[in-house]
Amino acid sequence: MTRFIHDQFAKDYLEELLKPYGKVEAPSHVSGEVREIDVLFTPFPEQKADIASLGLLGKLATTLAIFEPFRNPASTEEICDCLLKSLEVRGALKREAKRNATKIAESNFPKLWILTPTASKKLLSGFHGTLESDSLPGIYYLPESFRAAIIVIHQLSPVPETLWLRLLGRGTVQKRAIDELAALPSNQPYVKITLELLYNLQQNLRINQSPEIEAEDRELIMRLAPLYQQERELARQEGLQQGLQQGLQQGEQRGLQQGEQLLIIRQLNRRIGTMDSSLIQQVQKLPVAQLEELGEALLDFTSVTDLQTWLQSVN
Repeated sequence: MTRFIHDQFAKDYLEELLKPYGKVEAPSHVSGEVREIDVLFTPFPEQKADIASLGLLGKLATTLAIFEPFRNPASTEEICDCLLKSLEVRGALKREAKRNATKIAESNFPKLWILTPTASKKLLSGFHGTLESDSLPGIYYLPESFRAAIIVIHQLSPVPETLWLRLLGRGTVQKRAIDELAALPSNQPYVKITLELLYNLQQNLRINQSPEIEAEDRELIMRLAPLYQQERELARQEGLQQGLQQGLQQGEQRGLQQGEQLLIIRQLNRRIGTMDSSLIQQVQKLPVAQLEELGEALLDFTSVTDLQTWLQSVN
């Protein structure tokens, strides 16, 4: 169960980081036997935002790209499946070009980036994965015609350039990356949204805890819990400050409520999309205790209807 929670986190995480720079489809269906690409990324023709701020991830996203992240080490069969999906996308692009009586250059076919925490030497040699002299360690390029590479996250150097990929690692690698993220200024791009995604991951893992939950997931919950509390406190303080600036007389209690509102509304927008003003107003009318209940319940929401049903149940 927890593997699927981590898989969804990886897809949401890549989508949030890449969507300012292009069209992100997560998942994306391909023809033939029903298969889903985890993340299909198409960069905007004219890039206005600074994608270099994403370091290595930004470099991987300068062209049409397929991202296939794995929570557990990718197996030979799983990598073959990734290659098959990439070839099917390639075939679809060729058929479209033929229908339009145009030609498509080799450079316009997608690049496949397989993200795995670890990989054995036997697996890498089986796909003829090789390191390139001008590339960072941990990136194993497959034969040129495949336009693919296996990125072994735990072999990436612990430098700022690799931070946004190391957050998808496991154990101590992910823990160190989270520590680095928490140390960044809160106004730095992607810090806030990444922390919110990690908080959602922590909440999902906590709610779905079972006796067989992995030890490293328990450690992850413990590592993220204080960060989550810090964010809640900052949101509350932000609400308090807004309340004071607006001349409200209720003081700290009102500030606490507004802080909860800010946090919950951000999480709802991330979970179910932008809400209309009437729903936002209903959320803003909730007392602190119900806002905290909503903070737990929203982890299971998949649509606006879920929020509407929950609001009706508490009224």
